[in-house]
Amino acid sequence: MEVLILVLSFIILIAIGVPIAWSIGISSICTMLVSIPTISAFTTVAQRMATGLDSFSLLAIPFFVLAGEIMNRGGIARRLVAFAKSLVGSLPGGLAHVNIVAAMMFGAIAGSAVAAVSALGSMLGKEMEAEGYSKEFSVAVNVTASTTGLVIPPSNILIVYSLASGGVSIAALFLAGYVPGIITGLLLMITAAIWSKFRKFPSGERTKLSVVFRTFIDAFPSLLLLVVVIGGIVVGIFTATEASAVAVLYCLILSFAYKEVTVKNLPQIFLNSVLTTAIVLLLIGTSMSMSWIMAYENIPQNITEFMLSISNNKFVILFIINMLLLFVGVFMDMTPAVLIFTPIFLPVVTNLGMDPTHFGIVMVLNLCIGLCTPPVGSVLFVGVGVAGTTIQKVIKPLLPLFIAMLISLMLVTYIPELSLWLPRLFGF
Repeated sequence: MEVLILVLSFIILIAIGVPIAWSIGISSICTMLVSIPTISAFTTVAQRMATGLDSFSLLAIPFFVLAGEIMNRGGIARRLVAFAKSLVGSLPGGLAHVNIVAAMMFGAIAGSAVAAVSALGSMLGKEMEAEGYSKEFSVAVNVTASTTGLVIPPSNILIVYSLASGGVSIAALFLAGYVPGIITGLLLMITAAIWSKFRKFPSGERTKLSVVFRTFIDAFPSLLLLVVVIGGIVVGIFTATEASAVAVLYCLILSFAYKEVTVKNLPQIFLNSVLTTAIVLLLIGTSMSMSWIMAYENIPQNITEFMLSISNNKFVILFIINMLLLFVGVFMDMTPAVLIFTPIFLPVVTNLGMDPTHFGIVMVLNLCIGLCTPPVGSVLFVGVGVAGTTIQKVIKPLLPLFIAMLISLMLVTYIPELSLWLPRLFGF
């Protein structure tokens, strides 16, 4: 009965348009009311929300959000695009490759797919159209490429997974994301090249080595942030939370040095960061209450037993989980999906001998696809809005890029070393 109430109330609330954070919280309370008295139910949910947010590692999220907001306003995207253009602009479908490489670099620095799709779409969209690319193809490339920054660190969603999983090392997750993120980017580039050849989109002129060097020097301070943040965490100079604060300070200094941000811009930057952080943390709080209720009702254990009764073959179970997560990603945003389904699926895969770090990368990579699909694909909606087109027109060029992302997902799922060799190299 409790499980039925939890699932049905959540689905009904989502279906009638209640915001997902409120849907999670209300369905949690409804479920608790069946088991315990009213006052105790409300008190327990509130207590679990507060306890779920009482985590030092969660401080990294508002700091990384603030760092991303500063970078988005600080001229960093423009410098990264110029560097990417000098590297890959001469390849078939040159500007498509520029978009993908710039998205990988910008997303990795800012840790936000929405920030990347907005910044790069407004910068490269009109330029791609002017050179003969279709608007829909440029949107499709921008949308799919922007998700790579959620796998390549620093990434807020990997911090959320660390919390939901019960303490998987954030440093290990950060290191594990590099190779899968780069593989996804490379597969997107191959697909974009084939599509560009088929559609006879233009290639750019070969860039002189002196131009490559000049754009690299201009972008180097921005790229150095990755070395400072990830290097500091891996070497042990500071924790992921402390690294996020260092990132904010570094971005502020860099943006002031570029003269792209002034003191007058700071209140709006802080306000935007607070709004984003509030949404994320409310989702985390309500999701932690739902996770506790699921544990109280033994839902993860029951699902583990059920799935293992279907098959004890690791490959079959991973395929089923991937299909379920792909379905979930179509209707649910990434943060609540990670918080709700990690406690459900993690016991299943660990029973099969899968490393929790590996599963975290698989889960995030899987849900990145959901960000590009309607009806809840936030990155897709932003990309379409920036370009001034419709989702229906973008679907056709999106399909081959979806296939590239699915191939990447399958490779990362079934070849664990793609995720784990780098963390193991550094002793995690």
